Amino acid sequence: MLIGRNALSVDGSTEVSEESTEQDGEEAVSPGSESTYQAGDDISTTEGPNALNKMDDIANELAEKLGLPKYAIILIAIGIVLIFLLCCCCCLRRWCKKRKKDKVGGKKGGKTVVDANSAKLLGNAMKENIDGDEEVGNEDEKEVEKEKVNLGKLQFSLDYDFQQGQLTVGIIQGADLPGMDMGGTSDPYVKVFLLPDKKKKVETKVHRKTLNPVFNETFNFKVPFSDAASKTLVMSIFDFDRFSRHDQIGEVRVPLNSVDLSRVIEEWRDVTSPASDKDKDHLGDICFSLRYVPTAGKLTVVILEAKNLKKMDVGGLSDPYVKICLMQNGKRLKKKKTTIKKNTLNPYYNESFAYEVPFEQIQRVELVLIVMDYDRMGGNEAIGRVVLGCNAFGDERRHWSDMLASPRRPIAQWHTLQELPEGK
Repeated sequence: MLIGRNALSVDGSTEVSEESTEQDGEEAVSPGSESTYQAGDDISTTEGPNALNKMDDIANELAEKLGLPKYAIILIAIGIVLIFLLCCCCCLRRWCKKRKKDKVGGKKGGKTVVDANSAKLLGNAMKENIDGDEEVGNEDEKEVEKEKVNLGKLQFSLDYDFQQGQLTVGIIQGADLPGMDMGGTSDPYVKVFLLPDKKKKVETKVHRKTLNPVFNETFNFKVPFSDAASKTLVMSIFDFDRFSRHDQIGEVRVPLNSVDLSRVIEEWRDVTSPASDKDKDHLGDICFSLRYVPTAGKLTVVILEAKNLKKMDVGGLSDPYVKICLMQNGKRLKKKKTTIKKNTLNPYYNESFAYEVPFEQIQRVELVLIVMDYDRMGGNEAIGRVVLGCNAFGDERRHWSDMLASPRRPIAQWHTLQELPEGK
């Protein structure tokens, strides 16, 4: 028997003998043994070195090679792990942030995200501010047959201030107006202006579904007394229609040289058919829809059609197309245009155009639509235009406010073309 080797006893059992060699306080286990036992210790079973022992061996080897203490190697390893985890967290955070922006329709550059309620509030506020002292451009006044039919009556007042050179016109009420809608009612409002210049046009509020509207609105016009005799006051009554051209019910004309301006005048007058000579100033009408999505900052304009355009060619027709310009502070931001429709005064387009307009800028931009007549040989001529925005007037301002009050919904409306200012 060798000391430190296994030997078989007479009864076949295995005897374990140990060669006790204590080195650095550690106990050596004989090869082939599966367990060790010391008095007072629990029995532990091992199957080769575990992961901790491997890591400890690696740390010892690195410490010997680098000449660093073991704890320094451990600290370096922990630092590397922390840096890796920090990088993972940063990447995950950026990915989540980008995904959130894409979900709510955020744009590059950190544009403000708004909800539809903000646009609704703005649109409703604009509707409340549309009152009768707004200036509007040239409005179409449809000619009706000159038959002696009852078009109702209009009550108005006139008060002239000689010191200020100011004429105050009061639109009091209407009575027995004809029904223009299929239901037998009308949505009347009154436009007021002075001839012959027609530079300033104002209008009352629209009164829904009534033939006897009560307006009680006043408007002021600067009229020097020396010019008063050459002026004619025109009060035109219209039936409002969002989806088609507004029909003119009739008008009341008052030449100022036919009344006594030294006293306050209040009287009823019959509504008469509009004068036919105003048809020569008619430039045409255009129908288009507006749709705004505040969360995405997207404005969509669909040019639907135009009709009764002014004749621009020698043959009595035109080659119309529409320019759509997005303006801010008089500066053109973007310009787009429709296709050209040859030899027609009633073109049909149905063409869509999209613009990026963040909600914080929607109150500062203007949308200008100009109907042009294409001329291959000479320069293209402008037939008329429509200007929309928060600073517009009349039907154009109302259309803009309806768009803001109904986000994501296309709002279509007819508009009468207005003359372009000189030099444009």
